[in-house]
Amino acid sequence: MPTPLDLLEPDRPDTIAGARSLINRAIREGVTYFPSPISWRDEVLYFLLPDRFSDGQEANRPLLTRDEIKELRQTEVREDWNWQQWAESGSRWQGGTINGIRGQLDYLKGLGVTAIWIGPIFKQRVGLNSYHGYGIQDFLEVDPRFGTREDLVNLVSEAHANEIRIVFDVIVNHSGDNWGYVKPENEVDQAENEPPYKAWPNYYGSPDFEDTSGWKLAWRNIAQKGFTTEPADIASIHEGVWPRELQRESLYTRAGMGSLGESRDIADPRAEHKRTDFLSLKDFALDVPGTLTHLIQCLQYWIALTDCDGFRIDTVKHMALEETRNFCGAIREFADLIGKHNFLLIGEIAGGDNFQDAVMDFTAMMERNLNAALDIGSARLTLNSVAKGLDRGNTYFDIFDRQSQGFESHRSFGDRHVSILDDHDHVFGSKIRFSAEVPDDFAVKDYYVTIPVAIQFFTLGIPCIYYGTEQALAGPTSSQVSFLDGWRSNDRYLREAMFGPEHPRANATEDLETQLHEQDTTLPGFGPFGTAGKHCFDTGSPAYRRIQSLGKIRAAHSVLRLGRQYLRQIQIPGTGFEFPKAGELVAWSRILHNQEALCIVNPNGVDARGGNVVVAAELSQPGAEFVVIANTAQTAANGAYTGTHAIGSKVTVKGQAGEAAYVEIRDIQPAEVLILIKDTFA
Repeated sequence: MPTPLDLLEPDRPDTIAGARSLINRAIREGVTYFPSPISWRDEVLYFLLPDRFSDGQEANRPLLTRDEIKELRQTEVREDWNWQQWAESGSRWQGGTINGIRGQLDYLKGLGVTAIWIGPIFKQRVGLNSYHGYGIQDFLEVDPRFGTREDLVNLVSEAHANEIRIVFDVIVNHSGDNWGYVKPENEVDQAENEPPYKAWPNYYGSPDFEDTSGWKLAWRNIAQKGFTTEPADIASIHEGVWPRELQRESLYTRAGMGSLGESRDIADPRAEHKRTDFLSLKDFALDVPGTLTHLIQCLQYWIALTDCDGFRIDTVKHMALEETRNFCGAIREFADLIGKHNFLLIGEIAGGDNFQDAVMDFTAMMERNLNAALDIGSARLTLNSVAKGLDRGNTYFDIFDRQSQGFESHRSFGDRHVSILDDHDHVFGSKIRFSAEVPDDFAVKDYYVTIPVAIQFFTLGIPCIYYGTEQALAGPTSSQVSFLDGWRSNDRYLREAMFGPEHPRANATEDLETQLHEQDTTLPGFGPFGTAGKHCFDTGSPAYRRIQSLGKIRAAHSVLRLGRQYLRQIQIPGTGFEFPKAGELVAWSRILHNQEALCIVNPNGVDARGGNVVVAAELSQPGAEFVVIANTAQTAANGAYTGTHAIGSKVTVKGQAGEAAYVEIRDIQPAEVLILIKDTFA
């Protein structure tokens, strides 16, 4: 049977018609595609930015060891290091590639990852440092700084051979900075971005409004200068936008730059946040006939060509609800046709929980739906606080019980939300990773992040690990951050390059060939923990080993992925059974049929904790036993463990008829995790 690789042609199509030709070939020739999972709740996602993950050259540079990281944290001033240059490098292309990701599949599989969400890999403007990938210039081509279409097809194929699925990050709301606005009195080479927003029905170039009628749209050349108002003049693959069908000015709202914030009515298709450009990125007019269809066919092309398993859809909040539903329906129908019956569609829905619920509820109608929403709002901040012992455990678990005006909160359905601890944006809160706020002198700094990951793994939802979490990426030591402009407020500090480049790529002001083959030796690479020239793919790191052990347990026990969820009360000295205060144990059960798993974390970063933890009396009578199946402290001890609750040991259910049934849990060390399961089904 033919495979997606058989569809690959030397040149990418430059029209939608060419994309449709490949799509039709895939259907006509019966190309074999990798099936979807039965439930995405069984999967563990790993989100990476291709520019910042791996360049495939880690064997040629040393590993940054934990001892070196500890020494860096103890160094007050690094006389030989320029922090401003390191920070400047963070805004530039670092050199990560698709083949770099391919070379780290064993690393990811060993961690327990079963699906990789890859940041956008589509072609960007040559002259811009849009390493993040969200400013697309060619919707039918891979950015050459990441690799080729063949590289991408091979990555997906090899990932599938390792039972790892691939999810692409896609953008439907806007294109890159492919054109600019030209004032009536200016020449096309004076095209600009972000003129003031014009409310519906006005737009720049509208013949019906005196203040905008003389404005024009000028397509940009490779040097980012406006050079023409006529699509017919676009000849180079680096000019304007591609494919050809997207070179019509009517496909863009042309409303200028307004507020990206919340609207009183998420359902209003003409609200300001639906029509505004996204800074310099130009908003598509998805309500204009043909626009959405063109974009859908571009993305169906990528499904047919690569055999990818899902999409994470960017900026869904800024799309009209009907457009979102129509997009999801069209993608899902095509995926069904080729045998991918549970193609993943995740929405990035900013604006808070109410926006997420509203979009999820609306798209669920007629099953033309998003699978899930990303938990990028207040839930992410609450998870951070609970995991650090700064807030009570029930403040996070209560989120699952809240109801929207329509269906229940999407979090109460295990497959309708993707749990996020850190990501590349941090729409809410400080723009630094979880581990960055752990004091440098804490003994648990290198693995404190295990606590929130355990909560993600063993609560309702689809867990997503952000790249570098398993290495406790944290940026520079706290004594150095005062030298960094925008620390806590700039996205770059969420995006260290794990592979530790010596230098960034040549600047985007250089020609493409120079960018592809040369580095800017005037700047250090934006490497991990404020370094350059050393990678941090350390499979023996404290966080990696702990997360790895928890991932294996999650995969082995369906109750931990699919079971009902109950936060458990705990009795500590001087109290009855209650939900403890911040900094005490957090415990919850997952129950599936007559099986109960008990998950316990100690979010205290300094002291051991214990207590009597409630279990389900209807399933476990006094004298029944739970067996310990995971103990992260023991995993980290490398066979020298002498603490409590060793793996394989048992705890007996206590209590009396008519009273709470409980198990005694003692001396869980700081930032460690314990998982127990009922030992018998008799």
